[in-house]
Amino acid sequence: MTDMVVARKEGLYCVPGDFYIDPWQPVERAVITHAHADHARIGHGHYLASAEGEGVLRSRLGEIHLETLPYGQTVVRNGVTVSLHPAGHVLGSAQVRMEYRGEVWVASGDYKVEADATCAAFEPVRCDTFITESTFGLPIYRWQPQQNIFDDINDWWRANAQEGRASVLFCYAFGKAQRILSGIDAGIGPIICHGAVEPLNRAYRASGVHLPDTRMVTDVADKAELRRALVIAPPSAGNSPWMKRFGEYSDAFASGWMLLRGARRRRAVDRGFILSDHADWPGLMQAIAATGAQRVIVTHGQVPVMVRWLRQNGLDAGAFATEYGDEEDKGSAAEEPDGERLANA
Repeated sequence: MTDMVVARKEGLYCVPGDFYIDPWQPVERAVITHAHADHARIGHGHYLASAEGEGVLRSRLGEIHLETLPYGQTVVRNGVTVSLHPAGHVLGSAQVRMEYRGEVWVASGDYKVEADATCAAFEPVRCDTFITESTFGLPIYRWQPQQNIFDDINDWWRANAQEGRASVLFCYAFGKAQRILSGIDAGIGPIICHGAVEPLNRAYRASGVHLPDTRMVTDVADKAELRRALVIAPPSAGNSPWMKRFGEYSDAFASGWMLLRGARRRRAVDRGFILSDHADWPGLMQAIAATGAQRVIVTHGQVPVMVRWLRQNGLDAGAFATEYGDEEDKGSAAEEPDGERLANA
């Protein structure tokens, strides 16, 4: 039997099912793992995604021909039984399970194994072949429990508020911002969100995710409130005229890349909080082992390292060249450990 999934110039293609998974060029039928821009693009004829991710997907792509599927339910495409299972990455993120003639493949998209309050927890899916990311696929990447990071953010915010300084936290607008909002102590002060973040907050709330009250900066009448505020903003807001509203402030960046000294230096912020929506090295190993797959195909990230490690540990490992990247940051080879290329990061 030929491979169920192959890499084409348009994207990852399920051959018997005649559909693509997160294609980067326009196709007729696309199965979307989640709504980040490198996985969900405009221009496809028909979209299939998780029911949980419908709101954020529509908020990002606008009017599309979208079919949704609750986690665990199945649909048949040309004899391929397709189901979607939680990936634990962001709201609505899904792994794609494909079964055809007794063989099972799973395309995981992006995932993390630590559960959080803003999305369904990662669900291991048994399969013969597992397609995995490797964004943080080096042994140096090992995350602390997220509550430790939330506590650190609270301490930083509280200290700034006591000194009369706004706390500006840069993070990715979709997923990371909402995860931080769900974990912080909203009693410390008001929470201001950038205009790129607030629409996604609304989509999360509409999906039943509890987030604390947030405001746009234009809604704040008493400017003294800004001096106690936590401000959630995308990295693009840094050094923009929008920032002048806050006067004196302390800034920070939340990303898995903050583990690297070079990334912290380049961001030139007061604090770096190491928080990622991708699996760390132990998480990747845990997820792969839980599938029981004897064949693993690695996509974006630390591909050569992961493939070599998996082969050394007895698995049939290979790679797909893709256009997926990491939405958290844009790295440079100079700051990567041991010269390893942080692909598209």
